[in-house]
Amino acid sequence: MSASALRIPRGHGGGAPALAALLLALLLAAWALPAQARTVTDMAGRSVDIPDRVERVVCSGSGCLRLLTYLQAQHLAVAVDSIERRGTVIETRPYSIANPQFKSLPLFGEFRGRDNPELLVALDPAPQVILKVMVAGESYDPDQLQAKTGIPVVVLEYGNLGAGRPALDAALRLMGEVVHRQQRAEEVIGLFTAWQADLAARTAGLPEADMPPCYVGGIAMKGAHGMQSTEPTYPPFRMAGARNVAHTQASEGRDQVRTGVPKEQIVAWDPQVVFLDVSTTTLGEGAGGLHELRNDPALSMLRAARAGEVYGVLPYNSYNANYGSIFANAYFVGKTLHPGRFADMDPAAMADTIYTALVGKPVFGQMCQGFPGLVFARIPLR
Repeated sequence: MSASALRIPRGHGGGAPALAALLLALLLAAWALPAQARTVTDMAGRSVDIPDRVERVVCSGSGCLRLLTYLQAQHLAVAVDSIERRGTVIETRPYSIANPQFKSLPLFGEFRGRDNPELLVALDPAPQVILKVMVAGESYDPDQLQAKTGIPVVVLEYGNLGAGRPALDAALRLMGEVVHRQQRAEEVIGLFTAWQADLAARTAGLPEADMPPCYVGGIAMKGAHGMQSTEPTYPPFRMAGARNVAHTQASEGRDQVRTGVPKEQIVAWDPQVVFLDVSTTTLGEGAGGLHELRNDPALSMLRAARAGEVYGVLPYNSYNANYGSIFANAYFVGKTLHPGRFADMDPAAMADTIYTALVGKPVFGQMCQGFPGLVFARIPLR
């Protein structure tokens, strides 16, 4: 601004009022200037302009708020989707258990990315950025959402701990960049890498004879299921040196593929050890994998059932994969199958170490409350 532009006009009332009026005008003009912005490239390849300082966000889509919690930035969330507000008898999401305040935050839309633009624009305080995990068939179009709300939308992929690990790392780094938690993002990536490396070292060089054929039943996916629900690429088996009888060449290199297998196939596999996702018990009286193992004439004759080699593991599919529960289950599976190689660790204590590192609290006990005597334990069938 030139010196002449700052010349104080002289009026009949003297210089002071005119000076005050000019200063007020300059302040109003400064307030009208756009906030400093920066541009990020999201995981859909979109260039998105966001504020230089992001202090208020919402997390849309399966697992998005979990990642924000991992980054120790959950306090930036100004609203939640419906899954965080509704009460459940049994809670199996560690990040939600550790943050009961989520239930009292305003609502911005339905779960699985079904956002409500009207609710979003009405929020007070308003979010500066919408962080959006995109899942096929579950999400509001990000460009349309951004156009309707005027709020920048940053798209992320959720990834996984197998072939999708690069996407998971990229999502943590991008979210960390948006909310100024870059160092914490690297810490979380380092934790995942360290746990995977530790499990790999403990199970390295296992002879075939020490890898009994195992089956995991009752895998939860958008709700509880029975014994025939399994996962050919079950991550805890892969990380803990277990031979998954459901694994096939077709499933090689794929992650989190749940299938429903015929009961006759489970009988033909005749696994030596069965792990049961304890969420199957929520199907109620006379249903679920545990009931089937106890009462179905064919399944009750499996080697594992007759020898009492049936063990309970935590559900990990609840609003996308709970990474902490995957690692906790892997350590329990390893301890169960290879006790000599895991002699120095207690699975329950390790679970709380993992949860504390990721969500800030040792929530394993609360995770088990809905499944008394079943989690990380041998399950009696008779």
